[in-house]
Amino acid sequence: MKLARYFAIATLVAATPALSQMQLSIATGGTGGVYYPMGGGLAEVINNHVDGYSATAEVTGASVENMGLIATGDADFAIGLADTVQQAYTGTGRFEGQQLPMIRAVGSLYANMVQIVTLADSGIEGLDDLKGKRVSVGAPGSGTEVNARTLLEANGISFDDFDAQRLNFNETADALNNGDIDAGFWSVGAPTSSILNLATTNSIRMIGLNDEQLAAADAADETFAPLKLAGGVYQGVDDEVSTVGVPNVLVVSSEMDADTVYQITKAMYENIADMQAVHPAANETTIEFSMNATPVPLHPGALRYFEEAGATVPDHLRP
Repeated sequence: MKLARYFAIATLVAATPALSQMQLSIATGGTGGVYYPMGGGLAEVINNHVDGYSATAEVTGASVENMGLIATGDADFAIGLADTVQQAYTGTGRFEGQQLPMIRAVGSLYANMVQIVTLADSGIEGLDDLKGKRVSVGAPGSGTEVNARTLLEANGISFDDFDAQRLNFNETADALNNGDIDAGFWSVGAPTSSILNLATTNSIRMIGLNDEQLAAADAADETFAPLKLAGGVYQGVDDEVSTVGVPNVLVVSSEMDADTVYQITKAMYENIADMQAVHPAANETTIEFSMNATPVPLHPGALRYFEEAGATVPDHLRP
């Protein structure tokens, strides 16, 4: 009788997982951009270096949608463009009337570069040439759409001046390849796979910004900063291209447990080589970049890590 009871208990223990894991979701973007591989790299860091947690990168419509997913609790972590994150936190711009005060930063990952692509024989050489054309401005609810609108309106061009199509990165590349659109916006780290692939089958041109256009963009949005796309990044684009960039921020809800955020922040920065192996954009993921580029207050768990690491944390990043 005792022996039978022993085996029953042993069977029950064997059927019980030794350690349950908390599942975490990371809201990223489309598969043709950098958010998805960066989110995948972060998920691997969590899975390999943070006990008790299992993370998965989720395909989404990117920045705007991602802020909503954090607000509703449908994502645990999310990546978003700094301007979109700031608008969500303050209830301005795209988030006018729907402020999301629970948005908190873990840190900044890398800078997006606004890349405006057309085919070499399109005749489009500058922003003004987009008028009357078919132009992809990014997926609905994406940071690309927000960046495109801000950049264009700062330079006197609205979406009404052309046939605006809302396509994700892969769809934009396919539409350019098929002749269904004339130009497309990407706000993404460089290089990005969808443009790389397009450039292998087509001669492409990157539309650059002149000094006046760069100044107008900077005046319109403080998160914009002038950037240079080096020649040779994409096949056939040999000369340096002037454009603007916007940092990308990793965010969580203020309601997330501080120790969880601390552990994940620590694991990310102390194992950043794992993310760099997934995508070179992670070369920019440093404590210094986060202190300079993050537009909203840090989550207390992230703040704890940065202070332990000896970072000088600006006042505006303190909760």
